[in-house]
Order: sequence, then structure tokens, then C-alpha cells
Amino acid sequence: MKKVAVIGMGNMGSAIALSIRDRFTLTAFDIDKEKVGVLGFKPSGSIDEAVEDADIILIAIKPQFIDKDFLKSIKRDGKSYISIAAGIPLSALEKNLGSRNIARFMPNLAAKEKKAVTAVCFSKDAAEDFKKDAMEVANSIGSAFILPEKSFSAFIGASGSLIAFALEFIRASAMGAVNMGIPYKEAEKIVSDTVASALTLLKDGKNAGEVIPSICSASGTTIRGMEALEENGFANALYKAVKASAERSDELEIDSKERLA
Repeated sequence: MKKVAVIGMGNMGSAIALSIRDRFTLTAFDIDKEKVGVLGFKPSGSIDEAVEDADIILIAIKPQFIDKDFLKSIKRDGKSYISIAAGIPLSALEKNLGSRNIARFMPNLAAKEKKAVTAVCFSKDAAEDFKKDAMEVANSIGSAFILPEKSFSAFIGASGSLIAFALEFIRASAMGAVNMGIPYKEAEKIVSDTVASALTLLKDGKNAGEVIPSICSASGTTIRGMEALEENGFANALYKAVKASAERSDELEIDSKERLA
């Protein structure tokens, strides 16, 4: 059984650790050792202790704490690395870690429910057995998509940040129902269940553009509502929100490249 050292046991690191504990032998390090113990893991006394016998080192600390000194502290010959730190490009990891086996993950916050959607990319010369292990880790917390690294910022807009946009859609829709007489708690449950039911219509390769016309009967209630969405810029607002998140991701990545150059 391969050994994985998880460095950083925050929300994402702990979610991954709990999901893979039956598939890999784990060591875990966090500055807050009590946090590691509460999750049922024996905390390592130091980073050195955590990574000593690991095959794969999972970097799960906040990106603002990743600098040259930190990467030097986990650099070991023959080790493989997975980073879930947003905005830290493969080029910076490769330069500072000196490993051919590096994977970059971009999971969203549903990891703790094992419903994350994760983008994955690999260093150019990554070994196939490492890729297999990395994908096992990624799929343990939900679904995973191998993408070119240049698409990661777009992925953040369309997935990482989109969770907040989707929740705002649910909140605003529920408030509309409140305005029409349904109490908020019940309205939010109705809207949430409806969103889940809508996704079941995207089966058998169908896309949203194909399904929506079948819901909109001529001169009916749904087409009237769709008209209101169009008049108030619903689609354009989402388009711009995804784009804005992606552009901010690009900015953060440029900062990281300069900091780790």
C-alpha cells in the first residue's frame, strides 16, 4: 500500500485524508496537532517525520504560505507530489521540488461530501503509475477531469467559484418564493430539490440547450419567466462572473510565479 503524507489538515486536506485512508497508508502534519488527532490520525511531530517514508506528498496548505523555504522543507529525492494549492503553477513546483512526478489538483469545496469536482494536470514527464495513484486520490472525493494547466483558471470560474454562484441562485430563487408567500426554509428546500431534479434531465448526453425548450410551452409560465431572466441580464451576469473569477485566478498565478521564481 502506497504511503501518502498530507501536509495541512484544513477543510480540503482533511477531506482528502478521510477519503483515502482505506486506500493508502497515511501520515499527517498540521501546525495544529490537536486538529489532526480529532480527525482520528496520529499527528506527525514535524514535516520531516511526516514525509520521511512517504511515496506521495500531498501539499494542502494555503497558497499564501507556500514559499521557497516551505518547498525546500519537503523536497526529497524520489518523492512524488500532489498540490491542491490554488494559483501555484506546475512550473514553480517543478523548479523548487525537482521531481518528475507532480500533479496539480483544483478541487472545489464539496470534497468533504465526496462530491467535489476536481481538475487535474500533470508534469510533462510524470510516470503512468503515479498518474494512476493521483487519479485515485482525485476520484476519492468526487469526479475528476484531466485538463491542460492553461484551462485551470477557466475551471475555477466554472466550478470552484461556481459553487457560490449556484448557492446564490438558490438563495435568490427562494427569496422570490418568499415574496409570493412561501416561508424561506421551505422555499429553499423546494428550490434545492428542484435544482437536483433538473440535473436528472441531463442524462443520455443531453445538454441544457436541448432540454430547456421542451420545458417552455407556448405562451406558458416558464417562457414568461425565461423572458424576465433575459430582460434582467441573467445569462450575461453568469458569463461575466465566471470570466471575472478566471481572470482573478490568472492574476494570482502570475503573483505566485514571481514569488517562487
